[in-house]
Amino acid sequence: MNKFSILSLAFVLSSGPAIYAQSPYVSSVWVADLGNGQYQNPILHADYSDPDAIRVGDDFYMTASSFNHAPGLPVLHSKDLVNWRIISHALPRQIPEDVFNTVQHGNGVWAPSIRYHEGEFYIYWGDPDFGIYMIKTKDPAGDWSAPVLVFEGKGLIDPCPFWDEDGNNYLSFAYAGSRAGLKSVVAVARLNATGSKVLDRGTIVYDGHEADPTIEGTKMHKRNGYYYLFAPAGGVSTGWQLVLRSKNIYGPYERHVAMHQGSTVINGPHQGAWVDTQTGEDWFVHFQDKDAYGRIVHLQPMKWVDNWPIIGKENDIKGTGEPVSTYKKPNVGKTYPIETPAESDEFETPLLSKQWQWQANPDGTWLMPSKHGHLTLYTQQVPENHKNLLDIPHLLTQKFPAEEFMATTKMRLIANEKIEHERAGFAVVGEDYSQLYVKQDKGKQTLYYASCKKGLTSGDESVTTITDLQEGEYIYLRVKVNKGAICQWSYSLDGKRYTAVGDAFTASPGKWIGATLGLYAARDTQINDSGYAEFDWFRVEPIKE
Repeated sequence: MNKFSILSLAFVLSSGPAIYAQSPYVSSVWVADLGNGQYQNPILHADYSDPDAIRVGDDFYMTASSFNHAPGLPVLHSKDLVNWRIISHALPRQIPEDVFNTVQHGNGVWAPSIRYHEGEFYIYWGDPDFGIYMIKTKDPAGDWSAPVLVFEGKGLIDPCPFWDEDGNNYLSFAYAGSRAGLKSVVAVARLNATGSKVLDRGTIVYDGHEADPTIEGTKMHKRNGYYYLFAPAGGVSTGWQLVLRSKNIYGPYERHVAMHQGSTVINGPHQGAWVDTQTGEDWFVHFQDKDAYGRIVHLQPMKWVDNWPIIGKENDIKGTGEPVSTYKKPNVGKTYPIETPAESDEFETPLLSKQWQWQANPDGTWLMPSKHGHLTLYTQQVPENHKNLLDIPHLLTQKFPAEEFMATTKMRLIANEKIEHERAGFAVVGEDYSQLYVKQDKGKQTLYYASCKKGLTSGDESVTTITDLQEGEYIYLRVKVNKGAICQWSYSLDGKRYTAVGDAFTASPGKWIGATLGLYAARDTQINDSGYAEFDWFRVEPIKE
């Protein structure tokens, strides 16, 4: 870790234009900016899956898939493509709300595109069960419009709008085979003048079954008279970045592999955004699937040769690049402060910090973001047929922020004397999960360790009693995450001496997402009130031995 990796407790809270004036947060566990004019990949060691980015003037904006989590569609801002902060979520609640009020692992927001057209920002995304949606705004840090269903249908995913200079509008997209019964093709539909409705069901313009299986994630551009479709192919963890071009938007399209893994350790480098700088440089933002860490974000230099892009560093194959691990930062005309998305939280502000997301649409009864400097989570009744932690909507999560880190929270359970089995805890959440939690029974509080394998299917949770606690006593819960997402839990009663709990646990990804860090408070029954858990703070730091 470089010398600039210092912990800052300043973080993003407001939702208006003043966002840009706030103090930068700098992670203590992963910083891409090396402070010497160079950067290291990934630029975001966190699960910002299927990233898309644009430049508007001197500002860069990025969004990413959020699947079932709410709020959805994170919007990040940067001045130099290396240093980023979260400025908003464009989708406060997943829709249809009655569907996403319950946990829908892997469903929801897939592979969005962000664009700027005639003074407004647009985001299009595909929900594989309902169709392609659009929202827009004039202020990406503020409120976005209500979603409009642009293209209804099953399996419609990975859309990108394109406004041609002749006044015609188009939407490129792909198909999810699980819903559409067809995959490995990309298509183009016509859009109306406002971009709010397709004018036809689309035309397939490229079939990747033979050379480019699982082609998807389309991004449409035009340059020197060519229409370009940037599209990943070959699968999430094993694929390459394909670029198609044609003089006619409906083809036929020539193919070109612009980037592949080559001799590097960066598997499946693909799916993302071509972005230029004010100084005329070309760059490409993409992801790498890193298992439990999710789809982390890389930045590659890009150049054009004979009207084909080369992404990364050209090595063994002429015209095809390989990912770089370090490189000179983009030239944007100025040098900007080091900054990273927020991780730690002291819970001292009236709005929940923007790194947090729920497992489903939240209700107003779930929390008070700061009550005397504590996050208060009111215990919520678990769903009637729930199997385990993966089924509860009121799980408050944030992404893994680095390959190695330590996360600690100080909490206590203030149980309601009329309710049995109230509990609250801290979990590492994936299809396999583990947690430490406090539970109250008959006026007695106990700390437990629990783990679950294949939680989306078998659902069996193994529970171990750790120690008795004084009622309402503060306890410190900690997880150390080492390389390979190997986790070790521990607890402390004084915040100084920690006792290890359980065997080493290997975190696993969830459904299309990386593992997350989660806080919750729950109960089994309903009366006219609840108990609550107080989380004094949540801190992400380098591992201490």
